[in-house]
Amino acid sequence: MAKAVETLKPGVDYTVDEKQKTVAPNETAVAKVEKFLGVKNMYDSENIEMSHCFTAALRAKSLMKRDRDYVVKDGEIVIVDEFTGRLMEGRRYSDGLHQAIEAKEGLEVRRQSQTLASITFQNYFRMYNKLGGMTGTAKTEEDEFIKIYNLPVVVVPTNMPVRRVDMPDVIYKTRRAKLKAVANDVERIHSTGQPVLIGTTSIAQSEEISGILRKRGISHNVLNAKFHEKEAEIIADAGQKGAVTIATNMAGRGTDIKLGEGVPELGGLYIVGTERHESRRIDNQLRGRAGRQGDPGNSRFYLSLEDDLLRLFGAKNISSIMDRLGMGEDDPIEHKMITKSIENAQKKVEGRNFDMRKHVLEYDDVMNQQREIIYAERKKVLKGGNLREHVIHMIAQIIEAEMDQYANAKLYPEQWTLGELIKDAEKVYAPQGKLKLEELEDMSRDEVQETLMNVAEEAYKLREMLFGEENMRELERIVMLRVIDNRWMEHLDEMDMLREGIGLLSYGQRNPLVEYKIKGHDMFQEMIDGIQTDIATMMYRVNIITPEQQRAMEEQAQQRLAQAKSNHSGDDSEEETKQQPYVNEEKIGRNDPCPCGSGKKYKNCCGRDK
Repeated sequence: MAKAVETLKPGVDYTVDEKQKTVAPNETAVAKVEKFLGVKNMYDSENIEMSHCFTAALRAKSLMKRDRDYVVKDGEIVIVDEFTGRLMEGRRYSDGLHQAIEAKEGLEVRRQSQTLASITFQNYFRMYNKLGGMTGTAKTEEDEFIKIYNLPVVVVPTNMPVRRVDMPDVIYKTRRAKLKAVANDVERIHSTGQPVLIGTTSIAQSEEISGILRKRGISHNVLNAKFHEKEAEIIADAGQKGAVTIATNMAGRGTDIKLGEGVPELGGLYIVGTERHESRRIDNQLRGRAGRQGDPGNSRFYLSLEDDLLRLFGAKNISSIMDRLGMGEDDPIEHKMITKSIENAQKKVEGRNFDMRKHVLEYDDVMNQQREIIYAERKKVLKGGNLREHVIHMIAQIIEAEMDQYANAKLYPEQWTLGELIKDAEKVYAPQGKLKLEELEDMSRDEVQETLMNVAEEAYKLREMLFGEENMRELERIVMLRVIDNRWMEHLDEMDMLREGIGLLSYGQRNPLVEYKIKGHDMFQEMIDGIQTDIATMMYRVNIITPEQQRAMEEQAQQRLAQAKSNHSGDDSEEETKQQPYVNEEKIGRNDPCPCGSGKKYKNCCGRDK
């Protein structure tokens, strides 16, 4: 799939919306990929996995940039935090995107991880009774704190007056001219001995500037996700006389930059920003590295009309001004009004990002209600105790559902399908042949339901006598935990798929969020019914092997292996003795619980390839 996508051309075969961070293939792209893969219709129901891989591969190619969104380290794709610039070890993109990036970079494509649990940061923080915190850059996100957490932002006056001088932004027409100006400014400041801290928005940009400074013979240190281990050491030396430091997305880093001897007299730390970030918080964090505790300092941002922020959100007006003034490539424009317009562009982006986060939260609120119910059930199981009554209650609910389906009270007894009822009962809790059709036909509806319950309880008591009370209680705990977890993981995947497609309903003048709530509720109820059925079925079907039985089985296996080796060594032919598989004569239905004890249906487990 990655090779097929590599042949596609942007603007011709697909369109990229960098503002919304989405990509949409054209008909030509679909036709090319179908021809490459040899399929007639990639969007057929049987090719749904293929179309999903196509979407992920296209996103990896057009939206995910190496040394900006991720790095390749020791043969693995490691995500880079867009705000802190730090590596996020152990984290993987979901929905097949991480596998698509691995294919794009020619690395080993690892198995897709399955979501075990999910929660948004907002709902996670809301679980606490009290919320509070302190940061130097919360003021720009004041609206979000109020609307999401109902937390006001209070500005605490600085301990010492701020002496840092924040100079207006300097804007160039091209990126090349901007980098040249940055290098000139750094060279000029460095010659005076004043320390310089250069802030970049990506690893690739920091390495490019590092190459420019090396050519000019300027000694410097580089701090980004690739040199994370030396972080504290590099930051500690950034305020020394003559130091030049390049840092990616400069957050607090947990280390103060202390000015060396004689540096305050030179003007303190000089901050050079090579690009405005989408979030003003990150720019403020970079600026805040200078002028701490009343220290002197300076800061200036160098921009170009080719930077992502200006190109997408504000370059047209500035470009027209520069053209009217007849300014060349190396002629900068510098004015407080321009700086203000850039901040307004950042506010637009921040507002859009907040709307996206709020949108995610609205959908997660639906999941949050379901999450609380499931986790409450898990807590009951984890607390231990006697879960027998809980299981019996589930069996009673299953019997009640069977009665509604096969012997509904609204129907005449002649319309009941008791034969199907018996088959259904024998799949879960009733021993084969225990229920007789002719006997049930002579009973009232209440008598039939009571008979089913008596048969279920009797069969359960027999298993308790067979395995022992203690083992049966432990089995209940293990089975309930496994089934709840497996069903919840499947439900999370299904809800993700529902959310991906639910947005299309807006074209039919229907509210996607309302439809998501309705369909999500129905799917959750189906999951609860499935959990009850799976738990009941496994409690009647799963067998317990004692440690003594396990040891006996292992000894028998070793004896058979030794015998096979003995037979093989006595055979002069080169043909190897093949071990014959065990054939289970009993027919297993596609929708029956898998006999391996996983809690899944046979068709979704061991019978998947059959």
